[in-house]
Amino acid sequence: MVTPPPVSGQSYPTASVSHERSNYLRGGVLFSTAYTDNAVGLVNGHPESDVSYSVAPTLAIDETTTRTHFVMTYAPGFTFYQRFNSRNETDQNAAIDFQYRLSPHVTFAAHDGFQKSSSVFTQPDLGSAGAVSGGTEGGNFSVIAPIADHLTNTGNVGLTYQFALNEMIGASGTFTNLHYPNQSEVPGLFDAESQGGSAFYAIRISKVNYLGVAYQYQRLQSFPTLGTNETQTHALLLFYTLRPSTRFSISVFGGPQYAELGPQFSTTGSTPSPASNSWNPEAGGSVSWQGRVTNLAVSYAHMISSGAGLIGAVRQDMGSVSIGQQLSKTLSASLGGMYAQNDLLAASLASDNGHTVSGTASLQQQVGQHLNVQLGYTRLHQVYSGVAILAGTPDTNREFVALSYEFSRPLGR
Repeated sequence: MVTPPPVSGQSYPTASVSHERSNYLRGGVLFSTAYTDNAVGLVNGHPESDVSYSVAPTLAIDETTTRTHFVMTYAPGFTFYQRFNSRNETDQNAAIDFQYRLSPHVTFAAHDGFQKSSSVFTQPDLGSAGAVSGGTEGGNFSVIAPIADHLTNTGNVGLTYQFALNEMIGASGTFTNLHYPNQSEVPGLFDAESQGGSAFYAIRISKVNYLGVAYQYQRLQSFPTLGTNETQTHALLLFYTLRPSTRFSISVFGGPQYAELGPQFSTTGSTPSPASNSWNPEAGGSVSWQGRVTNLAVSYAHMISSGAGLIGAVRQDMGSVSIGQQLSKTLSASLGGMYAQNDLLAASLASDNGHTVSGTASLQQQVGQHLNVQLGYTRLHQVYSGVAILAGTPDTNREFVALSYEFSRPLGR
């Protein structure tokens, strides 16, 4: 049995089968430049543009043994801005994925990802269409600030046990952190963090059909100037997964979610709104297909989530899509998009409600054995009338060019 996507805590693959390789050490260096027409929000009543330059050495290890699968990527770097050089940044991008089969029927899995940057778009793989998850345990980072120093950290750890031929149980824990070291760069947005845990039971009713039930708990916090806004949730979900092949799956889930909303602080007064409780539906679905030259992942979820920098927890509708296509042996394309509607649970904070729509398209051309060139465009539209840094500049256009040199060496051969 495999762990069904609604409870696996993992993102879907973003590479086609022909590009999947393991037991390799990879390294290189990435140079990129980008133009954005909305760098720091309104300045003297209108948005200001800027050009950025980034350099990042990269290192990645992908190793598989009979019991383990270990993937580590690390890319420190520097980003410089032509006009707003006070936003120059020392970047950090790191991620670790680890799976260990403790016995033929018990598997341990862990993931941790960290980013320190002045832009959510400053990452080693600029052409990536973005991660798509089949579940609800990922963090909410759908509210995107202009150029501003920020740190994000997400992680999960899980254990699964297949105790019978067609039955499995599992448990996991997750956390997310969002931190803005200089609050003056992002007026109206705030630090946030979340912790959660879940347990599930799944049964394989036929070769390709999985059914299951899961319990999920969340503790969601945001940190406005005057206090801490905390929300705790409990959800009981039923889920179904159709998996006709190892490269294709369809999943749906749904159930009730109970929210305990603590006293909520606003930005205008020291007296918080009273605590409250509510019942809400949680539901969603996803599709993943990984072909020889094409990969596709689509997901949608309606749930209570962290505020992604807003002043409190939100009732969220979120959809995302990622498409990758190998056009030729050396040319590939990717397309990604995301829509998120974020409505504050606390009625007194509803002025911060809003939505985000983003899309990225890119082409990547391999030149020779070690050189790659990427061209891409990102369109971002955000409407949050109560968030000062976003209210006056809802639209951002960004074009980027990246040149990377890469080498790879087989491990254990």
